Amino acid sequence: MIHSAGLASDVDGQLILEWNAVLEGVLAGQSPFAASRFSAIMHLAVFEAVNAITAKYEPYLTVPCPESTGSARRCPFVTAPDGASPEAAVVTAAHDILVHYLPAAAATVDAAAAASLAAIPDTPAKSAGIAVGEAAAAALIALRANDGASVPPQFYLPTSAEPGDWQLTPACPPAGGVFLHWRDVTPFGVRSSQQFRARRPPPLVSRNYTRDFEELMTVGGMNSTARPPDRADVAVLYAVHLAGPLWNQVARQVSAAQGTGLSANARAFALLNMALADGLITVMETKYRYPFWRPETAIREAASDGNPATSPDPTFAPFITTPCHPSYPSAHATASYGARTIIERIWGNDNHSIVMETPALPDISLSYTRLDQITTDIDDARVYGGIHYRFDQEAGALQGIRIGEYIFRHHLRSR
Repeated sequence: MIHSAGLASDVDGQLILEWNAVLEGVLAGQSPFAASRFSAIMHLAVFEAVNAITAKYEPYLTVPCPESTGSARRCPFVTAPDGASPEAAVVTAAHDILVHYLPAAAATVDAAAAASLAAIPDTPAKSAGIAVGEAAAAALIALRANDGASVPPQFYLPTSAEPGDWQLTPACPPAGGVFLHWRDVTPFGVRSSQQFRARRPPPLVSRNYTRDFEELMTVGGMNSTARPPDRADVAVLYAVHLAGPLWNQVARQVSAAQGTGLSANARAFALLNMALADGLITVMETKYRYPFWRPETAIREAASDGNPATSPDPTFAPFITTPCHPSYPSAHATASYGARTIIERIWGNDNHSIVMETPALPDISLSYTRLDQITTDIDDARVYGGIHYRFDQEAGALQGIRIGEYIFRHHLRSR
């Protein structure tokens, strides 16, 4: 039975931030690709649960409206009775998603849910909110049951050793390039992984390639003397602090500073994690469409690249470890610029107070007042780290911005 949703007044959005932090904690050790998928599913379930009660935004999941047979009108798939508790819905939706996908973390998640629910009075509104959260989680689990993420991992082995073709780098497993299958995962917001495919990388004899090759060879090597200490810090920090946890931390800090309400936070974190997940799906499609060699291969093999302006260094090693997949575009750039686009559209680019740090690197702490300062540092981190050309970052930036803009314009729009 479809009930009319009560237009509940918005309440404190802190609960969304708390469960985003719970999510980050239980995702430790997951690959960034799997983590991005779990994050998008959880936050979409939370959004659907809250929005079924508050009805402030267009839902993510819809069905034909029963009273409009023959028309194009759509109604929410997840519905709620009047007066249901949105807080109880948040806790239950988040809990049910996490224990389903991460059963090893069930004890931690159960304890967090018990603490959150204990703060909500035991009333019919709480029971109704729990039921809404259960329905939203079940709907998202069913939706993503066959999305391509659970197939056996696929690997990419080079078919040639031609100049420019990606080759296995020292950190690669013998099976080949990782996460080949991620290009076939169903996106959350864009139409397909090919929708925002980047243009081809520059030719090896181009001015663009030559310029970026020389920059990286100068500043990106393990023993480079041209890398300033602050660029070494960003390279090390953003080698550990990847796009998913990084931008969720940014959003938590910005949201808390601005006092964003529950419904708006539920929407913001759903959009953010859709963009992060779709960025990684899209970038892997582009990477394996144009499997372009990594800088450490290119610099060592420069004598064969047909470009008289590039010189080889057979001993070159990057400052940070090269990931085992093709270079172009940068996955960190695509995901980060998509995430930044969402946060910027919701909360603005500047006048923030953001601190980026991680327990893994207690001596490094970076402060920012603008979102674009963070993406600038991420771009530098990959170049000064010796694992990406500047054009990898530029292509990833454009790809991510296009993904973020598309998701923001087409999903979870205000009513």
